[in-house]
Amino acid sequence: MTITAGIDVGTGAIKTVILESDGSTTRWLARRVDRVRQRDPFQLATEAYHAALEEVGMRHGDIDYVATTGEGESLSFHTGHFYSMTTHGRGAIFLDPEARGALDVGALHGRAIRIDGRGKVLSYKMTSQCASGSGQFLENISRYLGIAQDEIGALSKQGDSPEKVSGICAVLAETDVINMVSRGITAANILRGIHSSMADRLAKLIKTIGSVDGVVLMTGGLAHDEGLVAAMQEAMRQEKVQWPVRNHPDSIYAGAIGAALWGAFRHEKLAREEALEKAA
Repeated sequence: MTITAGIDVGTGAIKTVILESDGSTTRWLARRVDRVRQRDPFQLATEAYHAALEEVGMRHGDIDYVATTGEGESLSFHTGHFYSMTTHGRGAIFLDPEARGALDVGALHGRAIRIDGRGKVLSYKMTSQCASGSGQFLENISRYLGIAQDEIGALSKQGDSPEKVSGICAVLAETDVINMVSRGITAANILRGIHSSMADRLAKLIKTIGSVDGVVLMTGGLAHDEGLVAAMQEAMRQEKVQWPVRNHPDSIYAGAIGAALWGAFRHEKLAREEALEKAA
């Protein structure tokens, strides 16, 4: 039995999971999301990890491998670190076995990843322009509109006449929003326009990674934004891309899950190698 922890240190949130694997099946032991909100992300990640351990009655010594991803390489207690595209790809397969692509939309960027059935990364592409397609941008807009983040998706879907915003620059897009508010455009139509603009960019990004023989699973913090998911599905139809896009209730944990799973793989591989050396 292998017990591993995965910690995804993002700009907006720390995602922590603890998994137990016997080689054929894997089950959750603990999972949590902690929003950064101007706190020290590394101190928060340490606190979140120990809180997850306490939740399942374990200590650090009970964990076979602590795997980090995102910005987590600086955590002193980690065993190994894995690149985000690798962990999101593996996490997507865990959450949805039909996934052959992952669309990671986080606080600062979007990233499209093509994977095979084992979660191996075949190609990837990241947004190269400024932050108008990111969670941080959407958070800034929601704050300006006076809308809670968890209300954005549902409100966006109520929009019936979306107003397009600049898809190039976050500063220009925010200026667009200010002008829309002064013109009396409803928050629903502003948000739907923002989602459409973001989705157009992300759908084009997906096309650059090559043909995906399966589902594209949305991961990262914005995967739970139902307005963005709906806009993505529409944008994929407009781009004539046949690959279904969907999310999962646990999409936000994909990076942490993938880190924990790759950590288990590495731990078990090292254990086999040590056993062979002793046998020789």
